[in-house]
Amino acid sequence: MWLKCDFIIYRFVFLLLGSTLHRVEALRDAASAMEQEKETLLEMIHNIQNSQDMRHISEGEREEFSLTASRLMGRTLTVEISVETIRNPQQQESLLHATRMIDEVVNKLLDDLEDSKSRLMSLYGACTSEVPSGPIDQKFQSVVIGCAIEDQKKIKRRLETLLRNIESSEKSIMLLEHPKSTVQQFCNDKRD
Repeated sequence: MWLKCDFIIYRFVFLLLGSTLHRVEALRDAASAMEQEKETLLEMIHNIQNSQDMRHISEGEREEFSLTASRLMGRTLTVEISVETIRNPQQQESLLHATRMIDEVVNKLLDDLEDSKSRLMSLYGACTSEVPSGPIDQKFQSVVIGCAIEDQKKIKRRLETLLRNIESSEKSIMLLEHPKSTVQQFCNDKRD
């Protein structure tokens, strides 16, 4: 009789732990999705604040939109979401090394935009399972492989965000330079 009772308790605890495991993973997934959503919202607000389209509206509307965007940025920044990744010492060291490698490239962005963009693309190529369009950084790839899976995903997302921001900046620069070339062409046409 006692053995049967022990088995029932064991089975109950086993099922309860299994159910709890699924709920914990669902919680972590939901929190990670919320972290990503926060990053996306911050990037969207930043892009709106720095949009070249803002130049084409009246000063009053631009000020109103800027205040609204600043308020939204502040409210978004008040949301704190944290999903800690459990790492062994080797994974921690790999994450620090990968972060340093990315930071080195980011610190050189203003000095040489094209080279930095090319380097970021090779780092990104090392993180993707798809066939990259350009070269991949083998050293970075081996460092990233040493990271925890969750960290690998975050590294890839960070690189995607950096590349999107560079692309957006390049478009803004082209828009700013476009009117200059139009004026220069107009002046040259007047001389002829």
